[in-house]
Amino acid sequence: MLIGLLLFATTAAIAQVVTRTVPQLEGPTPAMETGAAAILPKWIVDDQRKMRAYPDQPPVIPHSIEGYELSVNANRCLSCHKREFTQDSGAPMISVTHYMTRDGQMIADVSPRRYFCTACHVPQANTQPLVRSTFKDMSELGFKPAGSE
Repeated sequence: MLIGLLLFATTAAIAQVVTRTVPQLEGPTPAMETGAAAILPKWIVDDQRKMRAYPDQPPVIPHSIEGYELSVNANRCLSCHKREFTQDSGAPMISVTHYMTRDGQMIADVSPRRYFCTACHVPQANTQPLVRSTFKDMSELGFKPAGSE
């Protein structure tokens, strides 16, 4: 019991010294301020498929998903994009990779790890980029597609 009490007191003393000697990396915490909220951006809802910026990029959502239920019990996206509903809805079918297990085994229904669509797929808004990008597509670098010679 005495050893436990001594260990507790020593740990508490060390913690007090460490918090005084380690400098803060972020500076003082600013006070909470109330300001005007930024205007919400307008979503792009033209239903036009967007070109992907890089291979294997998840496609963006070209329509509004406001009010869509996406929970453990329901996924409104699948009511149009699931394989068996695409003929009637006209929506593109979700990738066959969404019907695979982690080990690449094909299954009959959407894999639980691919069930929450907005983990990868996002709607687009008319906004300026937060960070300037100098990304160039391969076609902009002068490379020709294989077999084009």
